[in-house]
Amino acid sequence: MYMQCKNRGKIDQIYNVRERKYDVVILGSSRANNHFVAQMFIDKGLMTFNYGMSGSSLFETSLVLKLMIERKCIIKNVILDADLNLAGDNQSEGISSRFLPYIHNSKITKEHFISTNNFNNLYYIPFYRYIKYENRIGFREMFFNAIHKKTIHISNHGYMALEHVGDQKMTFNMSKISPLPHNKYYEEIRKLCKENNINFIPVMSPMCKYAVGMDYFKKVKKMYPEIYNYENVVAEDKYFATCGHMNDNGAKKFTSIILKNFFHK
Repeated sequence: MYMQCKNRGKIDQIYNVRERKYDVVILGSSRANNHFVAQMFIDKGLMTFNYGMSGSSLFETSLVLKLMIERKCIIKNVILDADLNLAGDNQSEGISSRFLPYIHNSKITKEHFISTNNFNNLYYIPFYRYIKYENRIGFREMFFNAIHKKTIHISNHGYMALEHVGDQKMTFNMSKISPLPHNKYYEEIRKLCKENNINFIPVMSPMCKYAVGMDYFKKVKKMYPEIYNYENVVAEDKYFATCGHMNDNGAKKFTSIILKNFFHK
């Protein structure tokens, strides 16, 4: 069922589409999904898709890139929003569960999950994964896949715009998190890019000025000097929906900076 659907969500699309050519692939969590306007890249003649997924970790992001390479996608540039997710290397069950329908059909997926605690149950017990993650991949989702019901996740070339404007009550506390000095999945992504001649552009995207613990970004830069720091290139309240997420106007402003800095002809 899942193997026949390619227009419901980003993960389905990755598994069911082969040999696409991309000038730019955008990866990361919601801060990638909400911060990089794919259409602006396309308007510059750059074939682009935003594969950022809200709630995802670098565990899932690494798997996305592995699958795209396995499916012989030609990728020139990968932009990775690599800031907050560097603080952990655990999987995000809500997102990783959406890869599980393919675990018997994809060697890459099996190998990626094999070191997880629950692998034997997920792989060897029939229907276990569908029961455990009923709300994500159970009967309801299977039915929607069968009728090819589309979602908003692949609209706008994967970019998800936030429209509302935050205020001075916005806040985000980073004081209790620190980047891991050698994040396993970040290193996987960097290595995959190098091995496949993909230009790797890791960035830290803007955070509102009311955030607590902004020295987190300095810690990231010290541990990973190759990551470009854009934490404060967009600062006005009117450009943010929440403290950690820019709205559509903020995303457009930020994307224009990225285009100028990395894709200016």
